[in-house]
Amino acid sequence: MSNIEVKNVEGQAAGTVELSSDVFGIEPNIPVVHQVVVAFQASLRQGTHSIKNRHDVSGGGRKPYRQKGTGRARQGSTRAAQWTGGGVVFGPTPRSHAKRANNKMKKLAMRSVLSGKLADSELYLLDQLSFDEPSTKKAQAIINALGLADKRVTLVVNDDDVITYLSFRNIPKVEVIAISEANTLYLVDNAALVMTTDVAKQLEEVLS
Repeated sequence: MSNIEVKNVEGQAAGTVELSSDVFGIEPNIPVVHQVVVAFQASLRQGTHSIKNRHDVSGGGRKPYRQKGTGRARQGSTRAAQWTGGGVVFGPTPRSHAKRANNKMKKLAMRSVLSGKLADSELYLLDQLSFDEPSTKKAQAIINALGLADKRVTLVVNDDDVITYLSFRNIPKVEVIAISEANTLYLVDNAALVMTTDVAKQLEEVLS
């Protein structure tokens, strides 16, 4: 187990929390992180890119001119690639870009990111985040108190914490995600990862 510093919404020390070293204290496996991120980004591609080859374009039903005697190169169709309006050769066609990454790799990648963020002092744990009503002003004050005003921040909140989500979503450079949305790319693609101790405990339970 590891003791990790906890701060309050004013940016002051508020004690420590004990979290598993198997989740927040491992040696980051960078190759696995890379593989999982590439697989996730590939899965976002629609793969609907397409072209028309010589069979798909219109025209070209007959030979444009006779085979011999014109002094020009022989041609069989005006829909060949070298003709204006002709088909495209070896262009992209619809396909899946999906790459496989099993659950063991995904969990290892997320543990590696969390451990790396903690080692690099880019993981910020808060004792709590509570809003009576959505307030971007109060949310910005919390970001300023943590010294993250000019950094790209990812905030992880509980799935049902709508008020916190609404408070932070309009702040520039702040990305708010729910625990259920957490993945390797969202956790690593930032300069500061912020969450409450409750969220950290939930991630620890899932990734242990």
